[in-house]
Amino acid sequence: MKINPADFQAKQGEACDLHQRPTDISPLYTSKAHYKKKLKKQIDKMSDLQRKLYASNEHSVLIIFQAMDAAGKDSSIRHVMSGINPQGCQVHSFKHPTETELDHDFLWRANQVLPERGRIGIFNRSYYEEVLIARVHPEILDSQRIPDEALHKEHIWRERFRSINDLEQHLTRNGTRVIKFFLHLSKEEQCERFLARIDNPDKNWKFSDADIQERAFWPQYMQAYEDCISSTTSDEAPWYVIPADDKRNARLIIAKTIVETFESLDMLYPEVDEQRKLELQRLRTLLVDQSK
Repeated sequence: MKINPADFQAKQGEACDLHQRPTDISPLYTSKAHYKKKLKKQIDKMSDLQRKLYASNEHSVLIIFQAMDAAGKDSSIRHVMSGINPQGCQVHSFKHPTETELDHDFLWRANQVLPERGRIGIFNRSYYEEVLIARVHPEILDSQRIPDEALHKEHIWRERFRSINDLEQHLTRNGTRVIKFFLHLSKEEQCERFLARIDNPDKNWKFSDADIQERAFWPQYMQAYEDCISSTTSDEAPWYVIPADDKRNARLIIAKTIVETFESLDMLYPEVDEQRKLELQRLRTLLVDQSK
């Protein structure tokens, strides 16, 4: 039951075939208690590493979650990041663009909320919507006010992949590590979760007619995700295809992947020189004297 994030990583230069990627795997835990213990261990590590990230103030981490509806993005963020200091973590959800956002290029709104040095940024959906839902529903492009001479519909997705890759390479060069999770849910499991939302009055608010309408485009979405992941995964900013039919499994894999990413960063607590050490001892003596 050892978790190896590399098993779920989409490799650069390889085509991503989601039919060959499982939506469910054998449980990585033996009981609910065991699951909680394993997750807490990773959360505790993450919390310690976050403090080092903040103290070193050189790197930042951007974590992106993409998935079909009901795949567990919200609950993964809530459970996996539960031990993170909220002062050092920012969560942004990307919905339909506003009028102001439509007056800019498709990456602009994400650029406004990228994490500062020392912080973690979490995107619940992201700029990848512009090569996913916009690809399945190309009429969305008509609302984006792209000049006719720049709107090469036969090449637009390849051009947008290039823009995304350029952005993520730029971020990497400047100290931001990008991790991308696709929660790979089966259509059958999505149906079960939708039914649960209908049958449970406390979850009715989470379900809408649009959820049913989008299910009709499942093959188109899978094709869009395959092309997207194949074209934008890289060693520096990898995609991880997470089996999502079992939410607990998914959270354990996500937590382990984030911890390993943190551990790969060259982070150190700031060193204190001799002069500062002497100053701290002087202040310590002063505090002790004041407390008498």
